[in-house]
Amino acid sequence: MNVGFFGIQYSFGLQQSAVNPIYDFLGAHPDQIAILNLGGPLAGLLIQPIIGAMSDKTWHPRFGRRKPYFLVGAIMCSLALLFFPFSSSLWMAAGLLWILDVGNNTAMEPYRAFVADTLNEEQLPTGFQMQSFFTGFGQFLSYISLFIFPLIFIGQTGSLPNWIYASFFLGAILSISSIWWSMKTTKEIPPTEIELQMLKQNKIGIFTPFIEIYQAILVMPKVMWQLFLIYLFQWYALMCYWQNNSKSIALSVWNATPTNKSLYAEAVSWNGLIGAFGFVITFSVAFYLATLSKKIGAKQVHFICLLLTAISFFIFPLMSNKFYLFIPIIGYGIGWASMMGIPYLMVVSEIPKERYGVYMGIINMMIVIPMIIQNISFGYILKHFLHNDSRLAITFAGVLLVISALCTLFIKTKKKSDLSVVSEM
Repeated sequence: MNVGFFGIQYSFGLQQSAVNPIYDFLGAHPDQIAILNLGGPLAGLLIQPIIGAMSDKTWHPRFGRRKPYFLVGAIMCSLALLFFPFSSSLWMAAGLLWILDVGNNTAMEPYRAFVADTLNEEQLPTGFQMQSFFTGFGQFLSYISLFIFPLIFIGQTGSLPNWIYASFFLGAILSISSIWWSMKTTKEIPPTEIELQMLKQNKIGIFTPFIEIYQAILVMPKVMWQLFLIYLFQWYALMCYWQNNSKSIALSVWNATPTNKSLYAEAVSWNGLIGAFGFVITFSVAFYLATLSKKIGAKQVHFICLLLTAISFFIFPLMSNKFYLFIPIIGYGIGWASMMGIPYLMVVSEIPKERYGVYMGIINMMIVIPMIIQNISFGYILKHFLHNDSRLAITFAGVLLVISALCTLFIKTKKKSDLSVVSEM
């Protein structure tokens, strides 16, 4: 069921690890990086809730409810990944990032709803953490390609190293093939006769997704508003980290900036290696976190994992020996495993099953709104308050994660979900 997440997250891993170095290789200034990433969050804000609402209202006897959206999204991702290394300018690369993110978001949101559709309440913790496993595995491969491929694909084509072409071409293959595998091997549960009648009565119109989103927000459970406060600081912090981790390594280990292309390429490669190790941690602990959440509660698990990630961000810029960077990345790997699955456990029991699609889309809005705020505001903060120092940017991200962890303690769920956790102990 979750194999398709492998391909989607390989693509997303390239966005985290390789897109910003491409901007650097194409001559972007440090304070331009944030705004050049704006296409991704904006695509998520516009696409995921709309696609989620549409998939809730879709059923085809042959293609199903969520699968048509997986396929369209995977095709878009593959095409964007194929063309990305041929970017000849910053704005071409930024435009292709928009297309890539539209494809990723078209596939990803119905995928989460697909899992919630198919599993019963007892299976959901394992199902969502299986997503964390494949998320970690896909991103592991994307990061490790940044370390291995420069050893194999030597030289440069145009403005970019040859290993970038290899990484993105592999992503194009994995995106479509992994989605195809999940579509072929996992059946969707057909709607009941009553559900079919409701679908026929409520056909999709031009404004249907927007109406669905508006109505869902009006009656949104309080726990989702509380989750948004957590996400506001959490995802702002992560964007700061992804945009600055390679440059931070270059400064702390090699005392180099992107203007020294050979040393910066070495820093990007090393970031790929330690990032890959972090995702080994992610898929190693994913299932344990699901078990732990049953014992002590989902919010307690997420609180601990966010604090561990914050500590890792405080330590990360201080490492002048490249081998010591494997220590802080452990905290990031554990935190990422929680971020990819545990928050959904906090809210899924309070969401109506027939509206999983639209509410998963709204949760994604809660992710991308902080990213958009970061893309618009952080260039100014980095330039005027952090002196364009990528190491300070990552320390700043650590402070935001501490605030996010404290916000987690204010999460309150209905007694029903509390009882379900207790009954599984």
